[in-house]
Amino acid sequence: MLFNSWTFLVFFAVVYTVYRSLGTRVRWQNLLLLLASYFFYAWWDYRFLSLILISTAVDYAVSLGLDREANSRARKLLLWTSLGTNLGILSLFKYFDFFQENLVALFSQLGFHASPLTLEVILPLGISFYTFQTLSYTIDVYRRKISACRNPVDFALFVAFFPQLVAGPIERAATLLPQIQKARHPSLDQIHGGVFLILWGLTKKIVIADNAALIVNPIYNAYTAFDGFDLIIATLAFALQIYGDFSGYTDIARGLAKLMGFELMLNFRLPYFATTPSDFWRRWHISLSSWLRDYLYIPLGGNRAGPTRTLINLFLTMLIGGLWHGARWNFVLWGAFHGVILILYRIVDQRPRRWSLPETALRMLIMFILTLIGWIFFRSESLEQIQYLFTHMGFTLSSGSLGLLRQLAGLAAPLLVVQIWQQRSGDLLAPIRNGPLTIAGLYTVLLLLLFLFGVRASTEFIYFQF
Repeated sequence: MLFNSWTFLVFFAVVYTVYRSLGTRVRWQNLLLLLASYFFYAWWDYRFLSLILISTAVDYAVSLGLDREANSRARKLLLWTSLGTNLGILSLFKYFDFFQENLVALFSQLGFHASPLTLEVILPLGISFYTFQTLSYTIDVYRRKISACRNPVDFALFVAFFPQLVAGPIERAATLLPQIQKARHPSLDQIHGGVFLILWGLTKKIVIADNAALIVNPIYNAYTAFDGFDLIIATLAFALQIYGDFSGYTDIARGLAKLMGFELMLNFRLPYFATTPSDFWRRWHISLSSWLRDYLYIPLGGNRAGPTRTLINLFLTMLIGGLWHGARWNFVLWGAFHGVILILYRIVDQRPRRWSLPETALRMLIMFILTLIGWIFFRSESLEQIQYLFTHMGFTLSSGSLGLLRQLAGLAAPLLVVQIWQQRSGDLLAPIRNGPLTIAGLYTVLLLLLFLFGVRASTEFIYFQF
């Protein structure tokens, strides 16, 4: 059930009407939202709902044990029960085939024969997102940062809340569970903000991202038929596509939640205005980058174990962050690339200083170019494709280059206008903090863009595959 579908519109209208009719009866509202979330997920494939139920049941029981257990060995055993269950399910469905195929290839290179064993299972929707979300809860209970949730419906809703279930943001129990447990009164500001985020998110998705895909896919899917500037245009278009697609999903998720009185964490903060790799990761997929920092980088030692170990920790964190996205070498290389540039910037760009406007603009441009290089790894489907793209890109124009460039500029224009507005004001909701005429004009433009240029076919969001 896609956010950008009529089916979802009917689904949400029914759920929201019943939800608001329940007033402040939190227990009934939560039960409704839990059932709606399970229905939402089962719409894709009801069989995989069992995996969510297993993770929910295990972590609910483990957290209660962690809360009452004082013995450190028993607590570690409980934690490893949660880690083993959740990461075991994730590894089986997402990484088993990848690792065994590469292991067989390695044995073959060493002169040994091994028969491949592939499971060929479908990747469950959103498994990486809800797995990391429920793991962070168990780890925080283990660290005694939070207490275990004793209401099974509340905890199950934390794991499966449908606006952010399949593509995030990856919420923390310390911020989402208290909202689930208390009465919610959506304010007019929340409702207004929610409506804007939904409209702006849909614009990013079906006007910008889905139209950018019409440039990207024909070129990247038949890459050997193209060279020169067309490959650069396709990569620029992919930068628009993946940002519009993923941040569009997050905006819609946050908007839906606001309408119900919830506040989900910010997952994107104008990432293409970043000036350094660390700045980029404070702006792009913030819920994942902060998760990797808190539950991987810092436990590895962070920056406390000396300069060399810090650089190793950075690289390992980004490598695993790349692998989180998928069981393919292109994602591993993408993570490694970001690890390398994080290390290089940490070595050569250590001294904080005030940059002039031209210097800041140049730093943004350099970081954007580095980000584009990363997107080549991310979008490519084989090592051969990566090699071809890097060796055949250039500034040679084809007969269709200028037409593609005009399409790209038209798609980038509304995004640039709104985001420069947001960047200059330092407020992502700045477009609706104006007088009624400005707001009415904004909504009129967004609706016209959706009606005139929105791609009619409902297409999946890119991050559903992760």
